[in-house]
Amino acid sequence: MKKLLMLGGSQSQVPAIKAAKDMGLYVIITDYLEDNPGKYFAHESYNVSTIDKEGVLALAKTLEVDGIVCYESEAAAPTAAYVAEKLGLPSNPYKSVEILTYKDLFKEFLRENNFNVPRAKGYHSLEEAIADFDNFKMPVLIKPVDSSGSRGVSKIDSIDFLQEKVERALSFSRKKRFIIEEYIEKDGYQVGGDGFSVNGKLVFRCFSNEHFPTPAVNSFVPSGSSFPCNLSDHIQDKIHNEIQRVLDLLKMQTGAYNFDILVDNKENVYLLEIAARNGGDWLPQVIKYATGIDLIEYTIKGAMGNDCSDLTLIHPRGFWSSYAINSLNGGIFKGVEIHQGMKENNLVEHEITKNDGDAVFAFTGANRKVGTLLLKYSSMKEMLEKMDSMGDWVQVIVEDTLVKK
Repeated sequence: MKKLLMLGGSQSQVPAIKAAKDMGLYVIITDYLEDNPGKYFAHESYNVSTIDKEGVLALAKTLEVDGIVCYESEAAAPTAAYVAEKLGLPSNPYKSVEILTYKDLFKEFLRENNFNVPRAKGYHSLEEAIADFDNFKMPVLIKPVDSSGSRGVSKIDSIDFLQEKVERALSFSRKKRFIIEEYIEKDGYQVGGDGFSVNGKLVFRCFSNEHFPTPAVNSFVPSGSSFPCNLSDHIQDKIHNEIQRVLDLLKMQTGAYNFDILVDNKENVYLLEIAARNGGDWLPQVIKYATGIDLIEYTIKGAMGNDCSDLTLIHPRGFWSSYAINSLNGGIFKGVEIHQGMKENNLVEHEITKNDGDAVFAFTGANRKVGTLLLKYSSMKEMLEKMDSMGDWVQVIVEDTLVKK
């Protein structure tokens, strides 16, 4: 039986662990949390951090694994590429995955290769940023270079707020680096979704409309994704071509990607992020409903060096979305109320990850969600209207306010 090492054993990674076992693989996971949910589904589990490249490499050598996967975890993507490259396992180039993972490196790569990119620069210290601040046009975004789920992201229009927001960004950065980036006004929805390349060619992509909660604790944390994307075919093709140019330049091979993209009112495409991993919040599951394509299965096949050449571009059929159940306020979890009409007409699958009495925190990052909904709709109009007003359809019940974190 061939061995697959999976980086991470969180609840959101369990579907990939189950899928790998169903494919007849011997599944080994590693996670810095000893009591992770994934260990109860894998054949073996080890307590090694997924960002400890040398530790994971030593483990992979000892176990003589045949493939390595980081499903959904952006932080673990460089580790997976590093270990695979060292052991001669199927992978994308380690240096290329690093560029895609760290925001300052990616912005520099885009600028050097003449992509549309806002003025942006990475820094290690507040003093460096203060000296450079007048070179930016307001407003700007302050971001950790290596956080996912929009944690630590702020928008400011004055140097008066710089220190506070830099300190916040650094608190979310493992590399202790942050980036200042000029703000780009999008036209319509931000574009998200997942894709997959085979031998360097983007053979499949499924773009989404990204939705953000209103009101919001952190307006940069998406609360859901809906399919199909409502952009015209020619703009979607333009986005596809820009992504392909990135893959060509970085000599990417076979694997999954998660996208964050803006299009402005002049149809200029801005590639905010191309992460070398599958998307979170059940994106692969929604995409499977919409297209019939199982990206989890292809991700595992690619990591094992199996043939993925049968994968082709299939456009979404019907109208689908995922929604991260979230709360505006911290407190003690008392349940989730879903409108009866949504239960009867839209709800396909759902998962609540909190139990009665658990602590709930305000939705400042994707890690603060309390569950996920997978929904279907009768039309684009119904889908967009409901996704833009989910607070009217789904409420998290909390009591006893907690200190916000």
